[in-house]
Amino acid sequence: MSRTARVLALANQKGGVAKTTTALNLGVALKDMGYRVLAVDLDPQSNLSMSQGVNVEELTLTMYDVLVREIPMANLIQSREIDIAPAGIELAGAELALTATIGRERALQRTLRPLMDKYDVILIDTPPSLGLLTINAMVASHGVIVPVQCEYLSLRGLAQLQATLEQVREHLNPDIAIVGILPTMYDGRTLHGREAIDVLTQGFGDLVYPIRIGKTIRFAEAPVSGRSVMSYDPQGQAARWYRQLAHIVVERELSPVPQEVRA
Repeated sequence: MSRTARVLALANQKGGVAKTTTALNLGVALKDMGYRVLAVDLDPQSNLSMSQGVNVEELTLTMYDVLVREIPMANLIQSREIDIAPAGIELAGAELALTATIGRERALQRTLRPLMDKYDVILIDTPPSLGLLTINAMVASHGVIVPVQCEYLSLRGLAQLQATLEQVREHLNPDIAIVGILPTMYDGRTLHGREAIDVLTQGFGDLVYPIRIGKTIRFAEAPVSGRSVMSYDPQGQAARWYRQLAHIVVERELSPVPQEVRA
């Protein structure tokens, strides 16, 4: 029996909340558990691609070509620690190029269809905005994981994200919902950090993952070497955090990997 991919978008219109870090390291942790993983870089800043050592300035095909020129995504996927569909800076022009296109919100959904039986998990790293690229990710996804920095201003942005999701649910994808909220950059030594967790839990209950991604220099060091934290410092605390997250995501979102596949 073939397995069909579970598509999860990493979204938050606020930048610097560890969306890319989470997309990459969650993906690598899931692959280590036996899942077939594709990460789609939908951010013109291309941080996900560069974090896997992709030279984005030398790419001949990027996600811009997939969305605007309808090039099959399979033509540009690169196998790194996980499979990556890379982005380049020209992706910033995709929203304008798609504006006059019929079904512009479904461009990503269409291009993912041929890949759905080739992967178990497809993670989409979105830009720090609620524009057409992020809406494409929401339309194409089964659920949204929201990394949230543990500070007051980041929490306020969740209401805007929820409003956008509600519009997507009403008009484009009735099944889309937040499936998890991931507290990031957490410092339990500060009252502010602990209060942020309390506010999140009061507002979202069990949607808040029971894992806190803290701060460590490893998150800055790993991308310089073109690797995930999972391979850069596999025994470190950062890798342990993302292994824990992967187990939670599997429990909530994914079917078990068949034993013969895992072997």
